[in-house]
Amino acid sequence: MDVHLKETLMGWAEEYNDPRYFQEDPIVFPTGFARKYEAGQASLADVEISALLSAHLAWGRRAMIVRDCGRMFDEMCWRPYDYVMSGDYRNEAVSLHRTVKWSEFAAICSRLKVIYEKNGSIEGLSDAQIRTGIFGQKEDRKAPNKKISMMRRWLVRDDGKVDLGVWKSSDKKDLILPLDVHVYDQATALGLTARRPKDLTTAMEITDAFREIWPEDPCKGDFALFGYGVNNR
Repeated sequence: MDVHLKETLMGWAEEYNDPRYFQEDPIVFPTGFARKYEAGQASLADVEISALLSAHLAWGRRAMIVRDCGRMFDEMCWRPYDYVMSGDYRNEAVSLHRTVKWSEFAAICSRLKVIYEKNGSIEGLSDAQIRTGIFGQKEDRKAPNKKISMMRRWLVRDDGKVDLGVWKSSDKKDLILPLDVHVYDQATALGLTARRPKDLTTAMEITDAFREIWPEDPCKGDFALFGYGVNNR
């Protein structure tokens, strides 16, 4: 990697790994539950469920995502674990967020209930298990699973700035960059990948590029791409 590019990415990552840039972002919801968890006022499952559901809605304009996440947690009376375990969900064929309907939300809650009846945490689940066993999607070994990678970044990275670090049995060096169209466009503009498919292989290639800079924490590069977006509007 070019020395100038490396220094630029490092600078952006340091600058934008800062909560002040994420006040209007879906991470604010699991952040709030993580603070309650630290204070003994919420459970780890509350943090996990809030992160999983917020990540699931994290596509489109951030203001709309935050608005609809707020509606979702209002429905749950801001007690995600208790709501999931109640078995009584809002189940309507009307929109919660864009094409995500309340019926899809109810199905996810129902699958989570089954998992939490057997386990105290979802940390040990693989991406494939989350994709098929919680989100109810078809198996796809090529899918980048952006929402799952985003949730993992939030829950695993532990530098005490933006991300939450509540999953203690996972290692941040194993995280994969959350890849969507916007991130892909930024990464290609920076020359971090020349691949055209927006798939898992591309996500791993971009992650490996960041691993050259942050071998123990490659997803710190996500903040560098955020910085690229801010500085190249």
